[in-house]
Amino acid sequence: MIGYLLRRVGWSLFTIWAVVTLTFVIYNVLPEDPARVIAGPQARPADVARIRTQLGLDQPIGVRYVRYMSGLVSFGPPPADAKDDSAWALGPVRIDLGVSYLKRKPVVELLGRALPPTLLVGVLALFVQIAVGAFGGVLAAMRRHSVLDWGTVALTLVGISAPTFLTGLLLQHLLARQLVWFPLDGYGQTSAERLHSAVLPALTLGLFGAAYYTRLVRDEMIGLLKQDYIRTARAKGQREWVVVYKHALRNALMPLVTVVGLSMGGLVGGAIVTEKIFRWPGIGSLSVDAIVERDGPVIMGVVLLFSTVVVLANLLVDLSYAVLDPRVRRS
Repeated sequence: MIGYLLRRVGWSLFTIWAVVTLTFVIYNVLPEDPARVIAGPQARPADVARIRTQLGLDQPIGVRYVRYMSGLVSFGPPPADAKDDSAWALGPVRIDLGVSYLKRKPVVELLGRALPPTLLVGVLALFVQIAVGAFGGVLAAMRRHSVLDWGTVALTLVGISAPTFLTGLLLQHLLARQLVWFPLDGYGQTSAERLHSAVLPALTLGLFGAAYYTRLVRDEMIGLLKQDYIRTARAKGQREWVVVYKHALRNALMPLVTVVGLSMGGLVGGAIVTEKIFRWPGIGSLSVDAIVERDGPVIMGVVLLFSTVVVLANLLVDLSYAVLDPRVRRS
């Protein structure tokens, strides 16, 4: 088990390195000059050249890559002559993502401010996906070929087909403008206001995944309810809810957990659109602004953070198999 865990961690680190390297190369080979964006369209060529030199953009791409990767993670206290330390310290480990070109603030500081709102919406959306998907799939499988089953299939088809921005706009119109149950957009000032404001973005992200998970759980449950061990449990006189939730649903969660890990990338991508619709000050909004402004350090920091989250989610999914399936633990 330790060897398997070490192999998975090593492969995860390699994946993060590959994603960061690919992003660095793509960003640096684009024709648009970040120094020109920072200086403005009316700036003199001498001013643009000076900014390019200050940012180190006049050096070869290989030199810039080595400098970025070597300063990404370091150990020990900050240098004594460092006036503005842009690193984030976790004990002896220091993570330095650089300084934003335009905002002139450390990238770790910008990510630290934007991460809590994104986590709030992401956790709520994931809860909606799993809870609604599992519950709806079980109900549809137990009432197969009924009005409830066909209605659930039709709703899930609509939910999967509808783009995220359309779902968000419909929820804004219905729940915010018409019924006035939730704020139209914004983040709020207190914790209660922020939780209240996070409901619509979380529903927008969660309903798409919930529709897909409902179809998945329904199909899995239909096959599992025909198995011999389910008939044996019913023959022993166990109640139907015990048979469904204790014996069938636990086995149906295996593919659901796999899909949850694989869909983390889609959840992250959907957060970018959703946060702009609801003016949510999270990582998605920060990344869109960074791409528009050609802010390289922020783009690299966002990619590193997102890739780490996705890789860790898939690693946790692999480890959760041992909890859900005793056969994995024995193997």
